Amino acid sequence: MARKTIAVAAALFLTVSSGTHALSNNDQIRILGPQGVNLWKLDKHAQKVSNQKLDTAGVRQESDTAQKAFSDSKDSSLPQKFPAQWFRQPLDHFDSKSRAFFHQRYWVSTRHYKPRKGAPVIVLDGGETSGENRLPFLDTGIVEILTRATGGVGVILEHRYYGESVPVTNFSTDALRFLNNEQSAADSANFMKNIEFNGIDEDLTAPNTPWIYYGGSYAGARAAHMKILYPDIVWGAIASSGVTHASLENWQYMDLIREAADPKCSAHLVNSINTIDSILAGPAILKRQLKNLFGLGELEHDDDFASVLETPLGSWQAKCWDPAVGSTRFDEFCEALDAGVLSSTPGLSELPFGHPDRIVQLEDGLAVDLSVINYGKWIKKHIVSRCPEGFSVEECFGTYDDDKYKEDDIDQEWRLWLFQVCTQWGYFTTAPADQNTPRIVSKLLTLGYESKICKQAFPPGKHFSVPSMPNITAVNALGDFWIEADRLAIIDGEVDPWRPVTPHSDDAPKRNDTILRPFKLIPNAVHHYDEYGLANIFQEPPEIRKIHAEMISFVTSWLKDWNKEHGVQDD
Repeated sequence: MARKTIAVAAALFLTVSSGTHALSNNDQIRILGPQGVNLWKLDKHAQKVSNQKLDTAGVRQESDTAQKAFSDSKDSSLPQKFPAQWFRQPLDHFDSKSRAFFHQRYWVSTRHYKPRKGAPVIVLDGGETSGENRLPFLDTGIVEILTRATGGVGVILEHRYYGESVPVTNFSTDALRFLNNEQSAADSANFMKNIEFNGIDEDLTAPNTPWIYYGGSYAGARAAHMKILYPDIVWGAIASSGVTHASLENWQYMDLIREAADPKCSAHLVNSINTIDSILAGPAILKRQLKNLFGLGELEHDDDFASVLETPLGSWQAKCWDPAVGSTRFDEFCEALDAGVLSSTPGLSELPFGHPDRIVQLEDGLAVDLSVINYGKWIKKHIVSRCPEGFSVEECFGTYDDDKYKEDDIDQEWRLWLFQVCTQWGYFTTAPADQNTPRIVSKLLTLGYESKICKQAFPPGKHFSVPSMPNITAVNALGDFWIEADRLAIIDGEVDPWRPVTPHSDDAPKRNDTILRPFKLIPNAVHHYDEYGLANIFQEPPEIRKIHAEMISFVTSWLKDWNKEHGVQDD
């Protein structure tokens, strides 16, 4: 009995936690907004139930072994290879009277360090997650690649409020007021200017030695911002998939997926969403039948229903060239849309959407294409099934109950990135404003719907109030699409859904790619593909080997420039 309980619990844990089949919690929230928070809560509930089952069976110790087995697949030895260290930071860098401090977590690799004047420090910004999740980049990823090539020190620096670098006792509106771009950039600058590395006698503080600042995605924008804000201490910076253009509405995210996905899948999605929107605009009896098809018949608000249908689309971002960390979920979803359930009629997938042989007659006069049927089956199986027994679909997937978002203890990690969205970054995933633009999400996903959670989750505090709309100017004033500087590299993926808000956007000016100002687009790449690496780089795909070789080339060139400027003879 105990063995069976362990197996069930371990399977549940893997389903919830595995990065190979799902987005991270922060990515869910970033893309899906309030529905992403619902999914975060459902995941946490599933973990809690799993733990309770194990406690009841009296097998907690064995459960830990089961979870450790999962961690081993992601190399659980990394925290032992690179033990956490701590650096004292002011809570408020801009108030000289403030005496509040916290400890920021970081990790160091000296495996390739060669003591000498001009030895570089390669620091990777942890971004909006636990810094521990970035340790693979210190071991086999971009930090390892660049330190091996330069004889430098590698560092992962955890972002304030994330992981264990938490400076407050709750995540209320007031407590989160120090979570912003300015304070976190000042953290990095203070760290670079004052850190003393254990076991290293040399002074490796900036600007006494060259620091190369790397970040991917949100952290990629921060890498670019660090080069602009602190050019005296950041010798070089690499912004990978750096989202330097903050925007209230980010409809281009889904539009790029529509353009980049398999054309047949895109066509199924566009036609299915048009059909769904038409039904939602019609008689209530047909709307209810449609929602029943997706297992969401009791979901009160049509826009909530539309937002649940958006959930599989974000899996595009979870693709990666390394199958050990990449997801195949989006492709599986596309295959499901094209699946035939009427085996008596061969060749259905080759017929156009809406062909009479593809139409399925349902109750109450509703008739829909086979793709809509398949869409409903997928949502039932993979999303609605996450709603626990005893909970209604409204409790699981509704977003209009303000009380759902009032908890603000430090376990409510979903509040962190959402606070940054609501105050400075935006990126609400909406439908295109132009109704004539083909779309793969419902037109019901408006800015008002996606942003209402900001008022629900963050009521005005005594010391701080969240603005009615994010102050995206605070981000865009640092350079926006046009951000550039000597020794600032811009690296993006050709089919990254975040590319429209990077300097490689179609709305941004064209640039030359030079050693001093690298500007590189990785073919067929999705999100910060250059950040990942293998222990044997010769086993990487050709386009990844190429970008890594180019990065080594321009970084070593930058370091030669530093040596020349400081009178240091190259090795």
